[in-house]
Order: sequence, then C-alpha cells, then structure tokens
Amino acid sequence: MAKIKLKQIGSPIRRPESQKQILIGLGLGKMHRVVEVEDTAEVRGALAKLPHMVAVVD
Repeated sequence: MAKIKLKQIGSPIRRPESQKQILIGLGLGKMHRVVEVEDTAEVRGALAKLPHMVAVVD
C-alpha cells in the first residue's frame, strides 16, 4: 500500500470533540507533528473532514 505523510497545521483548541478524536485517530494531536499513514479511503475521508487542521506533506 502507498503511504502518505500528514502534518498537523491547526490547533484542536476550541474545536468540536469529533474533530479532536479524528486527529487522535490519525496519530496527531500536537502542532507540527508529522505522521506517515497508509493511503486508504478511511484516511482520505478523515482528511476531507479536517482540511483546516491537517495537510499532506510531500
């Protein structure tokens, strides 16, 4: 499977609990943290819900 790198660019402070849980599920939670995850439909769906908080890094 292909992998993609995600970087958290937005703070979870004053965000709905569901958005915080999505960040934790992706392995993020602190600013500027970078994780490498499998490129699946589930991950792409989570990214679609948090375009203001998570960016794909090359």
